[in-house]
Amino acid sequence: MAVPGDPPNGTPEGIGGGDDELRPDEYRSVVFDEDFVRAARLQEFSAQERMGEHARAVRSRSIWSGGGSPGRGTGTPGRGARQGMLLVLLIATAFAVAVYLGLRNPYVPPAGGNAEPLASTVVPLTPSSAVPGGQPAALYAQSPAADYRTGAAGIALPAVRRTHHFTESQIVAALSIAKDYLVQSSLDPDVLSGAASRPVRVLLDPGQLAQFDESTTSPSGDGRHAATGWLVRFDPHTAVLADTRVRVSGTLAFEEISPEVLAVTTDHTFVYAVRPAAGPPAGPDAASLFTVRRELRLRFDHDDLTTRRAELASAYVMAGPQDCAADPAGGFRPLLAGAAPTTIGPPVSDPYASGHPRRTAGLCGVMDPAATPPDPSAQPSSPQPSGSVGPSGSSASAASSGSSASLRSPSQVPVAQPQAPPPPASVSPLR
Repeated sequence: MAVPGDPPNGTPEGIGGGDDELRPDEYRSVVFDEDFVRAARLQEFSAQERMGEHARAVRSRSIWSGGGSPGRGTGTPGRGARQGMLLVLLIATAFAVAVYLGLRNPYVPPAGGNAEPLASTVVPLTPSSAVPGGQPAALYAQSPAADYRTGAAGIALPAVRRTHHFTESQIVAALSIAKDYLVQSSLDPDVLSGAASRPVRVLLDPGQLAQFDESTTSPSGDGRHAATGWLVRFDPHTAVLADTRVRVSGTLAFEEISPEVLAVTTDHTFVYAVRPAAGPPAGPDAASLFTVRRELRLRFDHDDLTTRRAELASAYVMAGPQDCAADPAGGFRPLLAGAAPTTIGPPVSDPYASGHPRRTAGLCGVMDPAATPPDPSAQPSSPQPSGSVGPSGSSASAASSGSSASLRSPSQVPVAQPQAPPPPASVSPLR
């Protein structure tokens, strides 16, 4: 029985036949469905298209050359190609805009938002007598600073051991930053004279820069904005250095106060030789010593150790000899050689005054006389007895009797003397 599609005269000889060989499903493996055809990367031009000016017999079906829906007979990109090119163009435009905005407005991370403001206390020390003067070398030799080292050599680092969250190298970095801060803020001649503050500023946490700038430009004794809390500065109209070789002695210590913060405490005494800044040229003996005791507490986190900066948390400063009436917030005003304090106690404070009173207004100390070198101009003099010169003008007997003659009654005055004794009226009796 013939099946549809068989030849009318039957299957010719020599050709494999049979119903099984003529079934349509036998060609199913070589028949391409519509999806496969559409996914082909190459497409042959039609007969009508080949009649045109085409050098090639096939076209590419990628999205770049019009895959999917090519323009018939035009060779222009199809809809898919146009969409692909538009997408690439949008991505390139967005990238270019991002780069442009990044260059115009670069991202700046928050500058030290966690830094706390500095709390400082500056206490002037007034002398109990006139300030001795002399040559710097002689003054140093006769003062407690005779054995102090000179300059940065007096700031020695302690032995280092690691903590729970900071390695030895990180602790060494913190100590070295603290030493650099002490050197720049206490020994730099430009900083001491008030000509510069940048060497100190670059070592501070960015979160404290605004407070530091306000302290150096508009100092105030409010406990927050004293320039002398951040650094050592002399009033340029009062005193200048007579010797740049500053004597230094003190200690550094460290401790871990949290897993993220390392604290370094410094306690150093700086001794300066100063002379008057104005007036006639000072002689070789016009120098005097000025002593500053600085106790600082610096904090470091991991970012500070990487960028070599510090957060100055607190400062306690004692400096003298100064007058208690002077405000040391903007700069120290030393009492120079031969000068004596005008006030021993702190200046008066009005509790009814409006505004922002000085927090350190009532702070003033008296400098220990042992902390000052002896006055080389002071010469011991022989005491003179009271009332030893009588009406006759003779004073030899009074000099021989010594200072105790003025404390003796007339009956105690010795009679046997090399010269005639003075009359009884020449000795003042005890009253």
